[in-house]
Amino acid sequence: MGDDAGALVFDSATKLDSSCRGRVCVAASHGGIYVGHLAAKAGVAAVIVSDAGIGREGAGVAGLALLDELGIPAGAASHLSARIGDGQDLLACGVLSRVNGAAMRLGLAPGLGMAEAQRLLRGAPAPGPLSRPPMAEARFPIAIPGARVPVIGVDSNSLVQPGDAGAVVVTGSHGGLLGGRGSAVSAAVRAAVYNDAGIGKDEAGVSRLPALEAAGIAGLTVSAESARIGDARSTFGDGIVSRANAPARRFGVSEGMTAAEAVARIARD
Repeated sequence: MGDDAGALVFDSATKLDSSCRGRVCVAASHGGIYVGHLAAKAGVAAVIVSDAGIGREGAGVAGLALLDELGIPAGAASHLSARIGDGQDLLACGVLSRVNGAAMRLGLAPGLGMAEAQRLLRGAPAPGPLSRPPMAEARFPIAIPGARVPVIGVDSNSLVQPGDAGAVVVTGSHGGLLGGRGSAVSAAVRAAVYNDAGIGKDEAGVSRLPALEAAGIAGLTVSAESARIGDARSTFGDGIVSRANAPARRFGVSEGMTAAEAVARIARD
């Protein structure tokens, strides 16, 4: 996290907390429904996220409408302008691709750079209390006939647990390393599946794959156009593989394969 000219900057919206109340925040997560909920729960005055390639059913920016219902200005920067998962790059390089109605009323519009967006957002009023019930991300088992290891669905990579070691985890998260560094997953899983978030600037949307490979973990992404980002059920049920690292290829995974088939191959091997 960082603080620049009044904006709090985060690599992930999962780090939004009480320090964000009444503040303008930049969070380099996708702009999905749950991320919108996290921003509202933290009491942000306004937030800018990544559009994550926008993707299937507009899932990459769906949180902007939720925030608009609450009167909270929100915008999404193009995944081609700034690296997803890297708050400082979004702050330095982001160019807005989508804004909600509350942001429009403050003068924000697609094509605006971050310096001007931040200046305009300083006029955002402090939000009232969150009027929606708490929203929980999902964690659930996925049944694979003949599987030799557990297969777990998690809407967010942050829900991976130490006890998932050896399992296949199917996430709704983007495939970008946070801040462009660190570990890709918090447990020694057999394989991990992510959304490619449109791949984007410097291929940030698939940057977890080399890190997983270095740890000997099979990693693959599904196309943002094929599956709703933030939704592990869609990753598994709708996803089409867009990238696979070398350990995944050794299980027979290849681009163009359905995520369901790829996961089954890894879980049964």
